[in-house]
Amino acid sequence: MDKCSSIGRWAAAAAIRAVKTAAQAVITLIGADLVSIVALDWPQMLGVAATMAVVSLLTSVAGIPEVDEGANVASIARSN
Repeated sequence: MDKCSSIGRWAAAAAIRAVKTAAQAVITLIGADLVSIVALDWPQMLGVAATMAVVSLLTSVAGIPEVDEGANVASIARSN
């Protein structure tokens, strides 16, 4: 498999994981607050979600199991 295809597959998989992680963070924060959804602190919740998305992307740099058998980004970039 060529390098561009592998990097593209990694980027797509990492983005999906980051979006799912951000959504899980928001769901957790909503569930932890026993108030109306309009009373939630949305800027803070979106900040937490964005932080978790970045953490997920950084974790994905170490490798994603579904892309090149879990190879890290540096290995994918070096491969031909």
